[in-house]
Amino acid sequence: MRIVSWNVNGIRAAARKGFLGWLERSRPDVVCLQETKALPEQVPDDVLLAITSLGYHLDWHSAERKGYSGVATFSLEKPLFVTRGLGFERNEGRILVTEHGAVTVYNVYFPNGRQTPEGPDPDRLGFKMEFYAALLEVVDEEREQGKNVVVSGDWNTAHTEVDLARPKQNETVTGFLPEERRALQDWFDRGYVDTFRALNPASAYEGKQAHERDYSWWSYRAGARDRNVGWRIDYHVVDAGLVSRVKSALIHAEVMGSDHCPIELELDV
Repeated sequence: MRIVSWNVNGIRAAARKGFLGWLERSRPDVVCLQETKALPEQVPDDVLLAITSLGYHLDWHSAERKGYSGVATFSLEKPLFVTRGLGFERNEGRILVTEHGAVTVYNVYFPNGRQTPEGPDPDRLGFKMEFYAALLEVVDEEREQGKNVVVSGDWNTAHTEVDLARPKQNETVTGFLPEERRALQDWFDRGYVDTFRALNPASAYEGKQAHERDYSWWSYRAGARDRNVGWRIDYHVVDAGLVSRVKSALIHAEVMGSDHCPIELELDV
């Protein structure tokens, strides 16, 4: 099973920037999109037709506020069940759960702490911390029921200094705050695994320059992507029971169309 996660920063914009061609070439079993920024009825019919003609079943969970947030999961085989949203997400369209045989996939767009000139926004940062903790409890319940879980998406946090090009300059910026990194670490302390880092340990980057590391998001400012001044904030996280089934975990930095790039997880199921 190949699962791809991609924050497309607007599905309609991504469709104009090559998303459909990428989907036809790549054809993952499951595609988890974040920040779709559209209700299904707002997506052009030709775009929907192009996706379904490739054999995909489409599930959407959009924000109450138009043009904001939203997630979608496209699957080559219809999911056994679909859950749209959980009670703590403030109607922002951030969680879509689909079951695919022995694997349950959480497609999640984690909140951003919203940086302001005065610093991170206290309300949004607090929401982000609550979101991390609440989702962890939900996923733990799934795991306790014997389910294998993949949590894919834009986690909006770089875990360690090797996960962003300029850690020192961003110590007080949301996305790399100590409390955000601890909230992510809580997941790993509970036994969940960052699949890319498991296969590409931080030690592998010793001696490398920041621009030689792997990132999944780049600011649109000052040619950051061309210079590979980025952050790794998109992850496939799995429960310990799935780790032995991980065949590969890739970051497709060469794929354009958004300020994020697709990340891929291949499981032997």
